[in-house]
Amino acid sequence: MTVMKEQPAPLATTTDQDSPGSGRGERLSALAQQHGALVALVVLAVVASFSFDSFATGDNVENMAVSSAFLAVVALGMTFVIITGGIDLSVGSVFVLGGVLAAWGSRYGTVVAILLPLTVCGLVGLVNGLLIAKARLAPFIVTLATMLAARGVMLNITDEGGTTYLVDKDAFFAQLGQGKVLGIGTPVWITAVLFVVGAVALRRSRFGQHVYAVGGNEDAAALMGTPVARTKIIVYALSGVLAGLAGVLNAAWLTSGVTILGIGMELDAIAAVVIGGTLLSGGMGFVSGSLVGVLLLKVIQNIINQIGSLDSAYQQVASGAFLVVVIIAQTWLGRRRRVL
Repeated sequence: MTVMKEQPAPLATTTDQDSPGSGRGERLSALAQQHGALVALVVLAVVASFSFDSFATGDNVENMAVSSAFLAVVALGMTFVIITGGIDLSVGSVFVLGGVLAAWGSRYGTVVAILLPLTVCGLVGLVNGLLIAKARLAPFIVTLATMLAARGVMLNITDEGGTTYLVDKDAFFAQLGQGKVLGIGTPVWITAVLFVVGAVALRRSRFGQHVYAVGGNEDAAALMGTPVARTKIIVYALSGVLAGLAGVLNAAWLTSGVTILGIGMELDAIAAVVIGGTLLSGGMGFVSGSLVGVLLLKVIQNIINQIGSLDSAYQQVASGAFLVVVIIAQTWLGRRRRVL
């Protein structure tokens, strides 16, 4: 009788993907990709505080916070758009259109001053979404067209920019921009609430899951039953409403509908979102990172103003250079995570 010997079980092999070092490296790469801008903001703010006596003063910090609020609201809407893999070049023109409509409507009361621009700007965003989602046109082309159209409407309302509508400083509407709660400007509080709501919607709601799914792989999302077209329409309409709201707050802050604002604002919003860790290719991002990106751009601008001897154009140079560094870092970290 032949006795069969029990074969020993094969030894478990550890691949590079299962090694602790690989997992640790992937986590570190993810953290750097998501929170690198926050580290840069903290370091830059600390250095500026020790380098310039007026940087960390209450007045300067309050001014930076309030002036950042308008771009932050625009960047919030842009975050949702970019996560879906899209882009919105119309937000700068929609921002100034919202401000002009708010100032014009303020003569008829606060309700008109708020609802009129939000409705019109929301319709601009809705048109963007319909053309992109239903007609399947390129977001770059569609939003470029509506950027020109929105600015054309604004110029028509203001007689080619020659008329500036003023807001009564004693009106309740003006308090939306100039009022304070607990010593902090009202626009800052409104922005904070919007970002909390945006973060919850993006991370904790089914709509947020749809946004990530569309940006990650649109075809796969459609196969899983994700309402791709509806999601795109909503995010572009949301971007229009938020850009209009930023214009409303800015008009209340300046007590006028200034017609020369908003030029290049869409690029600042895109830069802030990308610097904050959202991928231009879509599928990854978070609203808190966009807020950090806005604050980082504002700190860079303030430092240049503190130096005094540098022209304001250096702000654009510094922002552009920083954006290039961030994109290179994101690309490198993304490849590193795939390798790990």
